[in-house]
Amino acid sequence: MQVHVDVSSLKQTRWNQLVIRFCIGGLITAGAGVIAARYGPEIGGLFLAFPAIFPAGATLLEKHEKERKRKAGLNGTGRARQVASIDAIRAAMGAVGLPVFALVESHYLQTHEAPVVLLLATVSWIAVSFFAWCIRKRKFGLRADRAKRFRITEGLFDAVKRHR
Repeated sequence: MQVHVDVSSLKQTRWNQLVIRFCIGGLITAGAGVIAARYGPEIGGLFLAFPAIFPAGATLLEKHEKERKRKAGLNGTGRARQVASIDAIRAAMGAVGLPVFALVESHYLQTHEAPVVLLLATVSWIAVSFFAWCIRKRKFGLRADRAKRFRITEGLFDAVKRHR
């Protein structure tokens, strides 16, 4: 599989969706700042590491998929949940590398130039996140059959419902 950038989805995004994502991301970031001010930067940093844009992005992704299916005359609730859960899995794989980024930064920042450490931490984060993706690919396959993906998605939503 080759990684590529597809900018065609930018044409489908409305400006108000970007404003919603920006506002929710800003609120999450501000909340992390309040937590950091109250409990210290170590605890606040844990909350800041949460991808601030993900909750708004997942919500809008689900809404967009429902609208698309409704225009086709279908009930898109199940598919919208699938799309949002796949996005959550991808975000989790990216988040796996965040602690490595923090460890590299905290270990080398005192003794090395900041740009070099930032580059090293970023490469470390990408490597760990890519490794997580490779593990998932090996375990579930890149193109798992639809029934298998649906069972995984349903299991995730059942786990979230039980957790609430």
